[in-house]
Amino acid sequence: MASLCLSLRPTPPKPFKTIFIPPLPSIFRSTVQISPPQHKCRPTTNITRMSYKGGSGSATPATDRLISAVAYTLPFFNSLQYGRYLFMQYPNVGVVFDPLLPLLGVYRSVPYASFVAFFALYLGVVRNPAFSRYVRFNSMQAVTLDVLLVVPLLLTRIFNPGRAGIGFRLMVWGHNAVFVFSCFCFVYGLVSSLLGKTPYLPFVADAAGRQL
Repeated sequence: MASLCLSLRPTPPKPFKTIFIPPLPSIFRSTVQISPPQHKCRPTTNITRMSYKGGSGSATPATDRLISAVAYTLPFFNSLQYGRYLFMQYPNVGVVFDPLLPLLGVYRSVPYASFVAFFALYLGVVRNPAFSRYVRFNSMQAVTLDVLLVVPLLLTRIFNPGRAGIGFRLMVWGHNAVFVFSCFCFVYGLVSSLLGKTPYLPFVADAAGRQL
């Protein structure tokens, strides 16, 4: 009976042997690190127009305003030839420009006045670093507009629309549109310059800004 009891007694569990596992060499270790996904944001580009004033919040000097205002008279005087059909259709419109006739007469009395004024404005003001950027930008706008005014005249000489027909009507409408656009640029540039603000002429401002 005693032997039966001894046989039924549970035997104590054998202790586990710890097995030492050597670390893997560094060449077998994984060096790849998984980083959490990052959201790529498309960079935003803010396009702002540069202010050509002398400084931030500073007032434009009176001399800079005067030179900038006078610069816009060059393309305006050269664009008066495109308004002859408009003056013929509406004679009362010509009365508005009567005060400018004496000044226009002096301008046209000088031989090659248009070429002299063009190069004087471009070489003497636009390319002269002694003037402020405000004056140079306005002068460059006036020079660019004066160059663009040559295009309708060249097209008229190339196609020669004649004195009647649809071609002549298209020429008259085109000349009237060019003259009205030139008058708008002259008034806008003149008033803005006298107030010390920077005028941005359509179709002209971007081209003028790239030249400075």
